[in-house]
Amino acid sequence: MTLKRIGILTGGGDCTGMNAVIRAITRVAVFQQGCEVIGIEQGFDGLIFNRVQELTTANTRDILPLGGTILGTTNKGNPFAYRELDENGVIQEHDYSRQALDNFKRLKLDGLFVVGGDGTLQIAYKLFEMGIPVIGIPKTIDNDLEGTDYTFGYQTATQVACDALDRLHTTGRSHQRVMILEVMGRDAGWIALEAGIAGRAHIILIPEIPYQMDKVLEKIKLRQGGGSPYSIIVVAEGAREVGHDEITLKSASTRLQGVKQYGGVGNYLAEQITRQIDLEVRCTVLGHTQRGGTPNCFDRVLGTRLGAYAVQAAVEGEFGNMVALKTPDISLVPLKSLAGIVRKIPLTSQLIRCAEDIRISLGR
Repeated sequence: MTLKRIGILTGGGDCTGMNAVIRAITRVAVFQQGCEVIGIEQGFDGLIFNRVQELTTANTRDILPLGGTILGTTNKGNPFAYRELDENGVIQEHDYSRQALDNFKRLKLDGLFVVGGDGTLQIAYKLFEMGIPVIGIPKTIDNDLEGTDYTFGYQTATQVACDALDRLHTTGRSHQRVMILEVMGRDAGWIALEAGIAGRAHIILIPEIPYQMDKVLEKIKLRQGGGSPYSIIVVAEGAREVGHDEITLKSASTRLQGVKQYGGVGNYLAEQITRQIDLEVRCTVLGHTQRGGTPNCFDRVLGTRLGAYAVQAAVEGEFGNMVALKTPDISLVPLKSLAGIVRKIPLTSQLIRCAEDIRISLGR
């Protein structure tokens, strides 16, 4: 089919590589299809409330190395259950899906490219079922999306965590301290595990393997007894101690979003260790520095490849699919097959075995 006018939106949490996708879609659509490209602002909010901007090869020329997204994003704008506070401060849900569909038609778009993670792509599929021709593009630093080998944003986030570990090694060794690095990842420990292996961590704690505090202490004491009175620990924000729940934060944004917000496990771990071992313990929460900054080469290339292939898929009428990396190629995966699935690290993973083979403790 011939594309005359397409839309792009970016949803969920930001990450590096989103602008690479926007740039690639724009360039392929303009140069190969002579197509108009409309950027939809702030995720599905822009589709609901008709906030858009025109994208051209000129105004997307220099965005490849930029972190974040020039279109803005939000993880609260579900058009099927849009949460708002009324005048009494009570959360109300509204179904704006029909309004989103009407605006899509009003914009006279031939297709909609939705860049996002699991939640965003679930919404995209529901819009597809309503009649909007959608192509999904996988994005998340957590690398927890089914159907693709890697999501863009993940490699840069992991490198940021690895760099932080390199720095913590020098200060930890100098002061003979236990240094804890809390990283993102929600329910999947990909960032913690790969950064921990690359960053020479001594202990890695991930959501997939509830940790035993006595095993953590055992590893620290073993290093002390072997003449290494400092230890480096990487803990994923969703990791939990055996017999305990995950540690979460409370905030207004979480109330509106309806999703629990992890945070605090690093400091909890520090308190527990301090009580039982006579060593100084310091915790660094890496937080949103993992999301920001310049994308690395891998994420620039992957974002570009996914964006370019997404336009080809739209030309061929392959709507209702997500473009995915199936190394070494980009292929299509039905959006329907992704619903509600979080890709965690399998307990039989070679990564887990590798970590334990080189004597990294996983707290078990």
